[in-house]
Amino acid sequence: MREGSMERYLTSLGEIHRSVGHRKIARGEGRSAVVRRHYRTPIEDVWRACTEPGRVSRWLAGPEGDLREGGTYVLPGHAHGGILRCHAPRTLTLSWIYEDYPADELELRLSPADGGGTILEVEHTTVDEPAALAESLTQVGVGWENGTDHLEEYLRGDLPDAPRQAKQEPGEDEALRITESDRLWREVIASALVSGG
Repeated sequence: MREGSMERYLTSLGEIHRSVGHRKIARGEGRSAVVRRHYRTPIEDVWRACTEPGRVSRWLAGPEGDLREGGTYVLPGHAHGGILRCHAPRTLTLSWIYEDYPADELELRLSPADGGGTILEVEHTTVDEPAALAESLTQVGVGWENGTDHLEEYLRGDLPDAPRQAKQEPGEDEALRITESDRLWREVIASALVSGG
């Protein structure tokens, strides 16, 4: 990790808004982990980084398939599914199928930020048994928070030019940040599930 990256990671932990939501998806009434963060980049650039295969491959993994609304995608090492809605540069909604689990939904929402830049909300919705719900939401919350960190690094120009490897193992600093993210998500989820929020 480059000098200063760990400090940025720790700072970003406080800048990320984590919440639990409710959303109806094809499988039924679901609960979602929502990651919201600000990027100092225009909305069109964040949109392209989230939708153009060559750019996505730099911070997540290279998508393959019929990449248009109504098409299908494969994100090697991550998931596959359908492209349900695409309203550039504001909303992208995908079905998200990991291995042989039932389909979740992933929605990216972009909006201009007051004072410049872009607000990105990543909402991953699942329909799960109550006993497994907290763990499922923690996993997707931590996963997408980590993904939005990699997106931030990409937008700043801090990532190598080579595509990111699917299921790439985190470095020591990143592993520490993921551990702290996990702790914060567990607190948010426990509070939301107890209060019914």
